[in-house]
Amino acid sequence: MRIRATVAAVSGALALSALAVPAAQADDRRTSDGGYAFSAPTEASKGAKARSAAAAVQQGDTKVLSVVANGGKPLAVGTTAKKKFSIAITATDDSGIADASTIIWIGKSLEDKDVFYFEQNESRASCKVVKTNTSTCTLSVTFDPSEMINTDAANWRIGAAVFANDGDYTVNDSAAKARVQRSSKLTVNASPEPVKKGKTITVTGKLTRANWDTGTYKGYTAQPVKLQFRKKGAKSYTTVKTVRTSSTGTLKTTVKASVDGYWRYSFAGTSTTPAVSAAGDFVDVK
Repeated sequence: MRIRATVAAVSGALALSALAVPAAQADDRRTSDGGYAFSAPTEASKGAKARSAAAAVQQGDTKVLSVVANGGKPLAVGTTAKKKFSIAITATDDSGIADASTIIWIGKSLEDKDVFYFEQNESRASCKVVKTNTSTCTLSVTFDPSEMINTDAANWRIGAAVFANDGDYTVNDSAAKARVQRSSKLTVNASPEPVKKGKTITVTGKLTRANWDTGTYKGYTAQPVKLQFRKKGAKSYTTVKTVRTSSTGTLKTTVKASVDGYWRYSFAGTSTTPAVSAAGDFVDVK
């Protein structure tokens, strides 16, 4: 479901009040009235569901040093299973860090009516001191592919709010970015097996990726994929040739049989789709 939430600093901790908005169909679930309140309140608006117009709010000397999602790796999401990712916020303050909050979102701004986001799973962050006055606070967000569309494969913004022990805080709607990708799959089949030396081996396969619009994996069209070979007993693969996928994502090429070994296809990935390699298919050469 979609969630609207108000974030506030209360006694140096984080308070969340949320109104759940159920998702009905694709268009409805991605419609928001904006006004997401991801900022600490001022004295005038404390306790109200109102946010500062600024994307960043600062009180005192609290400073965010880094915000990293999924250890710095892209966030690949499939078609059915929800996927949880960690977000680590490292911050410093002369009184120490009490708590942190996060949100990951895509759109023009958190106030825009078309903003789409996933919130943190936890009510409080797990903060660990890494050195004097500096802590890394860990949270997680869960992506639900049933609420996503293909254009979500892009850079998302990560909002971060950090609260210090002395009541200072810092809030930034766009503290960092994370690349969200459509998960990929790659198959291979080398035949015939076994085969006589010098005869032709046909290597087929298919490259697919998550289609969030349909909830299925669809062929990835016109993509360069490397055909690779690993001789029996060897530790690494070498590239034999590059084959381009068809309009349905299929792959097909031929090679001459020489020695026993494993054949596979390997895809380098794109900005919207992660790299993937098929498991090697062994061919016995007689």
